[in-house]
Amino acid sequence: ATTPATTPATTPATTPATGTIAGALARLPPITGAFLAPGSDPHVLPGPVLVADEDNNRLVLIDPQGRMLWEFPRPGDLAPGQTFVRPDDVFFTPDGTQIVATQEEDQVVSIIDIATRHIVYRYGTSGRPGSSVGHLSNPDDAMLLPDGRLLISDIRNCRLLFVRPGASRPSAQLGTTGSCRHQPPTHFGSPNGVFPMRDGRYLVTEINGDWVNAMSLNASVAWSTHPPGVAYPSDTNEISAGRYLTVDYSSPGQIVVFDRTGKALWRYRPTGASQLNKPSLALPVPNGDVFATDDANNRLIVVDPRTNRVVWQYGHQGTPGKAPGYLANPDGMDLLPPNALWPILQP
Repeated sequence: ATTPATTPATTPATTPATGTIAGALARLPPITGAFLAPGSDPHVLPGPVLVADEDNNRLVLIDPQGRMLWEFPRPGDLAPGQTFVRPDDVFFTPDGTQIVATQEEDQVVSIIDIATRHIVYRYGTSGRPGSSVGHLSNPDDAMLLPDGRLLISDIRNCRLLFVRPGASRPSAQLGTTGSCRHQPPTHFGSPNGVFPMRDGRYLVTEINGDWVNAMSLNASVAWSTHPPGVAYPSDTNEISAGRYLTVDYSSPGQIVVFDRTGKALWRYRPTGASQLNKPSLALPVPNGDVFATDDANNRLIVVDPRTNRVVWQYGHQGTPGKAPGYLANPDGMDLLPPNALWPILQP
C-alpha cells in the first residue's frame, strides 16, 4: 500500500528511558493525529524517528504510530536574521542532548540544542560554497564524535573535516582539498558519509567509483571494496560484524547488504510502482528490519528483508506535502535514543 491513512495508535515495542532528553521528547503530546500507510505495523520501530524533511525546511519527530511529536524550527526558535534551510541529514549527538543537522544545499552544518530549541553552533557560510576556512561545498552526514569533535564529509571539496564546536576553523583534515579520486586516506572521491563501526573504525563512502573504506580516524585503512551493483553509493553503515548496508541514490534505487569482499548478501530493488526513487540512507533496526528514506518518493519505509515487504510507511508516495502524514524529500533520519546511531553501535 502506498497511500497514507489514519492508523489507530498502539504501544511501541520499547520506550526511551525516562528522565532523559530522549524520554522527554518521547513523552511530548502529539502535534498531529496518527498517519501511516495502510498495513503499517508500528511495532517494527523501537521508538520515534527524527527526520530531515528537506524541502519543507524542517526537522520533525514522528512516533511509530505516525504522530508528529516535535518540529523545528517553530516560531521563536531562530534568532533574528537566522535561517534554517534545506536540512538533508540529521543525527543525535552521542549524549542525546543535541542534534546535528547538515544543510547540504545551504553549505552549513548546524548543532541544535534540544532543551532550548536554539542553534548553538554553525560551521560554514550560508549559501556560499567554498574551500577556504569557514566554507564548505555540499557537506553531508555531519556527526558529533564521542570526543566532542564535529566530523563533516565535505563532498565537493573531497575531504573529511574535524571541527571543534565553537571554533572558527577545522582542527584537522583527511583527504586533499579539491583532489577527487580514490586513494584513501590522502585522497577521497567525493565522500558522502562517515559512519562509526563497532570495532572503533569508520566506514567512509566515496561516490566516485563506488567505494567503501573501513578506516580509523588516524588514517589507517583496513580495507576497501565496491558495494556490488551500485551506481551511486550513499551512507554505508555496519549492520553487524562483516555485514554492511548501503543505498543506491539512483532512480530506480536499491538497498544492498554486502560483505567486505563486495559480495551481495541481500538486495531490495523493487520494480514498477513500488520502485525506490533516490534513497539516500538506510539503517538497521533492532528486530532485523531495514529503515530507509525514499527521498524522491517523499516517504520513509521499513522493509522486512525476510519477506522483502514494506511493513511500515510514513508519507504519500510520489506526492510531497507539509500537512500531517506528508513529507517532502525526506533525506535523512535517526532513531530516538537509546536506539539512535551512536548507542546502537556500542559493543
